[in-house]
Amino acid sequence: MADPDDATLARAGLPATGRGRLLLIACGALAREILALKRAGGWNHMDLVCLPAILHNTPDRIPQAVRAAVEKHRDAYDSIFVVYADCGTGGALRRVCDESGVEMVEGPHCYSFFEGNAAFAARDEITAFYLTDFLVRQFDAFVIRPLGLDRHPELRDMYFGNYETLVYQAQTDNPALDAQARAAADRLGLAYERRFTGYGELATTLERLA
Repeated sequence: MADPDDATLARAGLPATGRGRLLLIACGALAREILALKRAGGWNHMDLVCLPAILHNTPDRIPQAVRAAVEKHRDAYDSIFVVYADCGTGGALRRVCDESGVEMVEGPHCYSFFEGNAAFAARDEITAFYLTDFLVRQFDAFVIRPLGLDRHPELRDMYFGNYETLVYQAQTDNPALDAQARAAADRLGLAYERRFTGYGELATTLERLA
């Protein structure tokens, strides 16, 4: 079966199949990576449901959306694991998970756990703007249009004037995505750096659950 397309993952997410003992509740931006890891590991006991990736742009809505997903699916699975980091919720998602009795991925956001939380923290990069494979593919939908830069490109420096580098954290070796990420850096007036992270601590976390 083909992976869901990015537009669907962005706006609608991905429904659970109802098959498996462990349900992963994840951000739609991580769907392709999780599905690839499931296939590679043969982890058929895991099912996946994804919330719309566009919640990335309104993080205050993530905790309640996760709570609702846990309550909806709790009785159908032996256990549930939340594949979100804090993601800008200011600790609210952690509180929801604790109250719901479910675990979640460690780290402040996916940029951190893809690189490795300790390594990311050690860099202490305050002038870097990050993209992942998903965000490179969805750059216009998640960055340009929400900020109005398609209509008002003159606002670019107001939004990005304090950044110096666009860091593309590559989950896969894909020259086309590399070219798109480089073009995104040019569009934002930033230097460009590509780091191959692979799946980072997303992989090791799911391996632990396997």
